[in-house]
Amino acid sequence: MKDIIILGANGFGREVLQWIKDINAVKPTWNIKGFLDDNLNALEGYPCDYRLLGTIKDWSPSENEEFVFAIASPKVKELLASILKSKGAKFAHVVHPTSIIGEFCKIGEGLVVTPRAKISPNVKIGNFVTILGCGIGHDAEIGDFTTICGNCAINGHCKLGERVFVATSAVVAPSRRIGDDAYIAMGSMVMTHVKSNTKVMGNPAKRIDF
Repeated sequence: MKDIIILGANGFGREVLQWIKDINAVKPTWNIKGFLDDNLNALEGYPCDYRLLGTIKDWSPSENEEFVFAIASPKVKELLASILKSKGAKFAHVVHPTSIIGEFCKIGEGLVVTPRAKISPNVKIGNFVTILGCGIGHDAEIGDFTTICGNCAINGHCKLGERVFVATSAVVAPSRRIGDDAYIAMGSMVMTHVKSNTKVMGNPAKRIDF
């Protein structure tokens, strides 16, 4: 059985810990070792049955260890993945047992899928993607390091670029293209294509600066 280490020990880290426990309750999959976080006080004041092992930047992966991101920021995921993979780190897929992944999907490395997400058939998912309890329509494409928050709807044939962040309860209309490093604010209704490095908000979503 592989060891698993959670990258990030804040609230999201403790959520990922719970989901790994849920997976292990259905089928023993990992030996949970604990957390890595560059903030060594991240667990202070929170009851938790696993400890913070050290910092991400100083950790040296071992052959039996797998890692999972509990970090939402696409750019931080990209940076840390590069650092850890250069040291030989391997990343697990953490998919909650209440979630659904359809047939004929293509999935990259380090996928995290939280409870009650639904990923339809023929979806293409890149590396280090985080899908937080939302719906992904058929034939959609999700680029590397992208994070899609809870209660979002990414409709069929959409294409999201790399490092996209889709905040809670946003909806992207079918067949829309979202460029690299785009940010979609919470509750937005995206009816048009979104250019790279653009932030949008509203219903219908429009470009904003903040």
